[in-house]
Amino acid sequence: MQCVRSCVKNLPSFVVLFCIYSLLFMQANAKAKISQTPADMPVKEVTIFKDGHAFVLHEGSMPTDKDGNVVLDYLPTPIIGTFWSYSAQNNARLTGVVTGKRIVSFDKTALNIPELIRANIGARVRVAEAGLGAYECIISGIPTRSSDELSRTNPPSSPLALSQPGNIVLLKFEGGIKAVPIERIQEITFLDEPKPTIAQEEFRNIMTLKLDWGRKEPAKTANVGMVYVQRGIRWIPNYRVDIDGKGQAVIKLQATIINELADIEDVKAHLVIGVPKFAFEETPDPISLQQTVAQLSSHFRRDSQSAYAFSNMIMSQSVAPVRHVEPPQNREVVDLGPDVAESAKNEDLYVFTLEHITLKKGQRMVVPVAEYKLKYRDVFVLDLPFGPPPEVRQRFNNEQTAQLARLYHAPKVMHKIRLANDAECPLTTAPALILREGRLIGQSMMTYTAVGASSDLELTVAVDIAVERTDLETERINDAARWDGNIYARSNLTGTISLTNRRAQSVAMEVRRSVLGNIDSASNDGEIEHLGRQEGGWMTIDGYPFWWNWYNWPYWWYRFNAIGRVNWQFELKSGQSIELEYKYHYFWRT
Repeated sequence: MQCVRSCVKNLPSFVVLFCIYSLLFMQANAKAKISQTPADMPVKEVTIFKDGHAFVLHEGSMPTDKDGNVVLDYLPTPIIGTFWSYSAQNNARLTGVVTGKRIVSFDKTALNIPELIRANIGARVRVAEAGLGAYECIISGIPTRSSDELSRTNPPSSPLALSQPGNIVLLKFEGGIKAVPIERIQEITFLDEPKPTIAQEEFRNIMTLKLDWGRKEPAKTANVGMVYVQRGIRWIPNYRVDIDGKGQAVIKLQATIINELADIEDVKAHLVIGVPKFAFEETPDPISLQQTVAQLSSHFRRDSQSAYAFSNMIMSQSVAPVRHVEPPQNREVVDLGPDVAESAKNEDLYVFTLEHITLKKGQRMVVPVAEYKLKYRDVFVLDLPFGPPPEVRQRFNNEQTAQLARLYHAPKVMHKIRLANDAECPLTTAPALILREGRLIGQSMMTYTAVGASSDLELTVAVDIAVERTDLETERINDAARWDGNIYARSNLTGTISLTNRRAQSVAMEVRRSVLGNIDSASNDGEIEHLGRQEGGWMTIDGYPFWWNWYNWPYWWYRFNAIGRVNWQFELKSGQSIELEYKYHYFWRT
């Protein structure tokens, strides 16, 4: 036990107890081998999140061993604190779950002469050795150091070892037993029908569900189950949006399911919009249990087996404070497809339920999920963001200057449709293929839209709405303000946005102009707002522009300037032009 103490002295207490318990279990069972393939508990229900995590429910009537326990040939790697096991057997109580390596014996097809010899101990054969004629004999055996012998003779605390067969075979004659190196045997003829399979040992990670049957005789089978959260299955949503040009849209949602976890056959699958927070998603669970995802049970349908699983769970380890453990460097990287919807982590949970899903590990599936009709209206949006002021631009290099020029050179009006979500479920962040009466228009990104809310889906650039924009400095006051021993100049500016509608129909226009500075006035009933005059206000609705961190903003800038914005909404008739004017000022240190 000195070795155990030195290895686990820095681990949390519940992990120490688990490690010691598992070690004692392996030592106590070192001589015991499982003579048949352990049971594989089927997946009955799976809840799939968009980020690749899955809440998996296994349940079934499983065979028991001589002690009345269920031995499983499957060991999940769940997130710490999310593994739960339970007994659905009325007369058997689950008292604990033990995992560890065990020696398992399997029957496998013999593929070569040494394996055929091992598979047919006691058989009558005719053997041809190298350099000798063929002769008849009986295969007496192959000297082998068993796992039991190795356990007795190896140094203390040695790991469990597989049996070690020798490289000679014992052949029995009338006059005695001959030891022959197996590699000398070139040909062997079986005088009776040979056995085609060989019992072969290997290490397996085994999970044992320990059951207490009270004073009754254990049954041959027991209804047991387990649930856990593990990365390995993901669903990627995508939409088909077919608009009729008159305000009605048919929305079809389909899911691409990627399975790299385990075979699932005829299961109930829940596809979740949104991703709950898994605080320890990078830390594997040593099969210690804490309730993390039970809140999802309220989202499942009433006939979901997950609700029953939660009501019958037990904790197989005591709860203790958990510290974060870095994931192992050699952990297998699971490819679950591309990330296309990072913002989905801010979505509220909503569950779609699909019946009779069958998907082998490594397979992909595309399945229809939902279809509904939503109303929409066309909007034409011009968004003119603010650029860096002159004293900032002069510090940029040529590549940065060229990048800014491409961004601000030719403002364009974007044609969007504004979907009103009056369906029973939210719209999730996903790619959207857009068609009009079956004809392809393009592809865009659907953004998360709660029930009762609306969101914009971008269609294309409205090239038939012409845009011109000018910003001119109308006055400069060199000694406009003094603060902290410095002199600050003020630039007064006037901006103009000219729009002309060359479309055959009137359009609903929305124009947004943002500036660095303080807006003084705006024509055409423009709505003025200033950001930066309250906590957190410096961040615009879309976040800071990409170039913001190219410059080290001085402390005085936030005292004199703000981020100003003007919003206009109006109808622009066919052939009509309009001119929007705004005035603002900006301070800079001389």
